[in-house]
Amino acid sequence: MTERPRLSPGLIVSILAPFALGYFLSYLYRSVNAVTAPDLVRDIGLSASELGFLTAVYLLAFAGFQLPLGVLLDRYGPRRVQAVLMAVTGVGALLFAAAGGLWTLSAGRALIGIGCAGALMSGFQAVALWLPEARRALANSIIMAVGGAGIFAATMPADYVIQAVGWRGLFLGLMAMSFAIAALIWLAVPERAGTRAGENWRRQVQVVVRIYTDPVFWRVAPLVALTAGSHIAIQTLWAGPWLSDVAGLGRDAVAANLGAMAVGFLVGTVLMGAVADRLGRRGIGLLHVMLGYIAAFMTVELALVLQWTSAASLLWLMFGMVGQSGILAYPWLSRYFGVGFAGRANTALNFITFTTAFAVQYLIGAIIDLWPATPAGGYPPQAYQAAFALFLGLQLVALIWYLLRAPDQRETAATAEKGLPS
Repeated sequence: MTERPRLSPGLIVSILAPFALGYFLSYLYRSVNAVTAPDLVRDIGLSASELGFLTAVYLLAFAGFQLPLGVLLDRYGPRRVQAVLMAVTGVGALLFAAAGGLWTLSAGRALIGIGCAGALMSGFQAVALWLPEARRALANSIIMAVGGAGIFAATMPADYVIQAVGWRGLFLGLMAMSFAIAALIWLAVPERAGTRAGENWRRQVQVVVRIYTDPVFWRVAPLVALTAGSHIAIQTLWAGPWLSDVAGLGRDAVAANLGAMAVGFLVGTVLMGAVADRLGRRGIGLLHVMLGYIAAFMTVELALVLQWTSAASLLWLMFGMVGQSGILAYPWLSRYFGVGFAGRANTALNFITFTTAFAVQYLIGAIIDLWPATPAGGYPPQAYQAAFALFLGLQLVALIWYLLRAPDQRETAATAEKGLPS
């Protein structure tokens, strides 16, 4: 009997911990504006559309850096790339903390988005370089679990820090954490000899263009981008104002509900993978499982549009649990395009998803701004209803498009690779 490779304490300390902490910080940065929003509105005088734009700049910068990220990781390795990116994040946090207006805040937020863009992918590459294949799934799950805890840290814990030292103090603390993690990655992670130089830019562009012109890709991408993008946009910003303005909850109750939603996200993501794995053994494909979860997500969104405030806590918990159902499309795309092109196919979908999340986050604010602010400084429930209903409608259109042109679940790399450059 072959002994199963172990995750030694040395590997945990030198590989998993530094990259997991970087991913934790990435998720914290992505979600923290849901808690800081009232303070930014009060201190800087931001409108709803400006708040939406500011928060969404992270997503736009994050998405825009996805395509060159793979080349950088292949050429320079995860240690060097992620250490530099974490330092960029620290500079962005410092700029954000010192900002006095929208554009300086946005510049800081954009740097944060670029700095966090490689957090997960660099961790995955480090695992692939250093750990035996039999332990990679466990190692990747550890990184994702630690990272997902950043959503929770961006709720009640972040709110306590803001009440103690203000939002500027919070971002100065995040700056210090960013530089500390950058130093940890640089000093603790070993350099892997023989990291391949990677493909040239011409080859990279050729493959990405071929993926973006594949008809099967475009059967799946709109539905994934609109559902996952809407979930990211709402959970990381607009859930908090909705709980305050529509459900009428106080600051502490809002933070508690956001924390529960973050826990729901962690539990739901793990359960989703387990359900897909079990149903897969019974012959039910990933895309079929994804459709079931998307139907549940859209049902929750409909209840939020109808503003069932009596069940607000349960609805937002469920929103967190089923909102990222589109992640099930990623392993399907990997199988369809083949292992050799899986990274670029997933990055191509990730780019569309985060660009969509940026647009949704900004446009929800622009729609809410069409209504006058209430005397308390919030916005009327009708504003949220109109904004949420628009994007639920777009998701329904994407679902119909998918069902009219649903891909054959048996389509695999043999279909896709015929048109990919060799």
